[in-house]
Formats: sequence, C-alpha cells, structure tokens
Amino acid sequence: MEILIDDLSGQDVKTLIQEHLDDMHATSPAESAHALDLSELKKPNIVFWTVWEKDQLLGCGALKTHNAKEGEIKSMRTSHLARNKGIASKLLNHILTTAKQSGLERISLETGPQDFFAPARALYQKNGFSECGPFADYQPDPYSVFMTKTL
Repeated sequence: MEILIDDLSGQDVKTLIQEHLDDMHATSPAESAHALDLSELKKPNIVFWTVWEKDQLLGCGALKTHNAKEGEIKSMRTSHLARNKGIASKLLNHILTTAKQSGLERISLETGPQDFFAPARALYQKNGFSECGPFADYQPDPYSVFMTKTL
C-alpha cells in the first residue's frame, strides 16, 4: 500500500471525489454539505493524498491548513472495495503525522450527525478526536458535528 500526494488529475480520483460529493449532497441539505470539489481541493493551502494498492485506488484524504497552528481534515473517503480494511485509519495516521511534522498544533474536522457518518465519527473518536464547537468559518449547524484533536 502506498500513500501519495496526488494532483487530482486521474480519472479514478475524479470518480472517487464525485462519489464523495454525491453522498454528501444526498445525506445533507446543500447549505450543510461542506465537501470540497476538485477545484477547491487544488488550492495551495490543501495537500491531497490518495491510497493505492498497485493500480487500485483505495481512498483519499486532504489536509487544509487554516493558519500556522491549525488545520482541517477534508475529503476522507474509502472506495467501496476497500471499506473495513483499515485504509482510513492508515491514511488518517499519515495525515496526522504530516500535520504534526509541519508544526500544526490542532487538527479539526466537520462531519455529519446522521447514521451514514457514524463510522467516520467512530474512527475519529478512536484516534483521539473529541466534539467541539464550530471552527474556522463554520457556523453552528444541526447537520454538522465538529471534532478536534490537539497534536
């Protein structure tokens, strides 16, 4: 398994991001779906990784830097074929290690309260994240769960 910085140009990656966006918009009202599209994921304050096993895309995730001390996890997604195989845990650990090495002190994220997001919330809680209030530009939202972790 390899975790690589990705430029989001491959069709497999574009398809996985579109699946992610489709699911986010299917489970949350439009104003509460905070998933980033391809153009937003290419901004300079975001590093985007993909996880591969040979030529099979297993998942993706990103780190958005808000300032010198705070970052945010974005676009965590595991492909349907790779679910429940520990891919998300390995990628999350990679992102957290990279964030810490970059000098970030706090990592936060936004996810949903719906059952669809229960596995994600469990993964983050298992890795030391706890619920918090809105951060960065987020506002209170009944369709959002905010979580944070000090590095």
